[in-house]
Amino acid sequence: MERILIVDDNNDICLLLERFLTKQGYKTASALKGDDGLALVRKDSFDLVICDFKLPDIDGLEMLRRIKVLSPSTAVIIITGYSDVRIAVQAVKHGAHDYVTKPLYPDEILFTIKSALERRLQAQSQPAATETASPAEKASITKSAKTGNLAPNGKRFIFGKSRAAEQLQKHVELIAPTNMSVIITGETGTGKEFVANAIHLRSKRADKPFVAIDCGALSRELSGSELFGHVKGAFTGALSDKAGSFEFANGGTLFLDEIGNLSYDNQIKLLRVLQERKIRRVGSNVDVAVDVRIICATNEELRDAVRQGRFREDIFHRIDEFRVELVPLRERRADIMIFADHFLELANQQLEKEVLGFDDEVKEKLRDYYWHGNLRELQNVIKRAVLLTQGEYISVDALPHEIVHPSYFPAEDALMAPQVQVYPDMLRPGTTVISQPASNLKSVSENAERAAILKVLEKTGYNKTKAAEVLNIDRKTLYNKLKAYDIHL
Repeated sequence: MERILIVDDNNDICLLLERFLTKQGYKTASALKGDDGLALVRKDSFDLVICDFKLPDIDGLEMLRRIKVLSPSTAVIIITGYSDVRIAVQAVKHGAHDYVTKPLYPDEILFTIKSALERRLQAQSQPAATETASPAEKASITKSAKTGNLAPNGKRFIFGKSRAAEQLQKHVELIAPTNMSVIITGETGTGKEFVANAIHLRSKRADKPFVAIDCGALSRELSGSELFGHVKGAFTGALSDKAGSFEFANGGTLFLDEIGNLSYDNQIKLLRVLQERKIRRVGSNVDVAVDVRIICATNEELRDAVRQGRFREDIFHRIDEFRVELVPLRERRADIMIFADHFLELANQQLEKEVLGFDDEVKEKLRDYYWHGNLRELQNVIKRAVLLTQGEYISVDALPHEIVHPSYFPAEDALMAPQVQVYPDMLRPGTTVISQPASNLKSVSENAERAAILKVLEKTGYNKTKAAEVLNIDRKTLYNKLKAYDIHL
């Protein structure tokens, strides 16, 4: 029987959830404060913690960090008010399974709980299944993982068919069989962890653990314990020995997401691991040998962090043996519908629906949108659209307003903005264009007109027909403007 802990300062919510979940066959406990909840986690083993984001003593992110240190395998669901959804999304990024918004609906929270427990069970059973499999079964798993279509946990990796996607796949297949350290760069939401996992599953370490750590979510106090483990009595709350992420990943791959956020103290410890392949638990004098491949990810330029003194140069050169750069989704328009179809399939499974596809108008809107949040934003849009769709095909009505009616001019360019705008000239690096704010092409000065054309061309993927429509001019006029302003595409 799965054990669930409920942490919420509202006693009525605790009682209602306990009664509801007990009827569903779960064993429950509850706490009204964060510290009391953590005390229960130290004392007993829980499969899942349902935690309110706003507690009187500890906020949700800190609770999440501490729970993951005390019991890394415990799943966490965050309860939040609607106004805190953005923060809750950050909690998911930092390791929570999901979040639910108040008011709580029985069907929704039960679905989320079952999903969290199922994922936890899969994560626990996967290494064991691999270890106990016969040589033929292991070969089958490894072969499936290396095809690029199916991972051992059943998830599919999608590369796409654009030139950037083909280049990415070649790089993954090239670097995977080696033991070289890799840095994966790219904007938020471009799929850096999925690429890291794809590299792992095509490597000789595919039957060993893949452990992902978000360096931005590590608190200064507990990060050493999370990475390197601790011994009993090393600090307050260390009631027993605990292995760290490096030991969990021994023989396999450790993925350090947003490595630029790693504290300076832990950068020094990481350097020692990279040099000697040994770790030392917090509070211990004994070295433990580890064999771990390091894959890192960042959405910033680490060279700049090195120049600014925020990141050690010696570590940078050790991890920068091979670099994989992920192109933003807006520059891979040929891949948008491939990913959209994939996310549609996932959403159908998660929401238990049978939506067949997209209307032609929806496909056009998806291809034309800028996708600031890349694949993560696309997945969220598709999941929401599937939820809203009542028929067999997703229509425009199910898409968010910003996709149906995209704003190609930034808000600060509107006529109401009083300040002068300065734009970088994308075709002449190092120079800028000064312009007056505007949202109508014919009402601006020549400098602003050129800047506006460049910005709209970028937003529309350099589609001249679409750019002309947005600028409210015909194609011939746009071509004349391009020639006049010496814009070569």
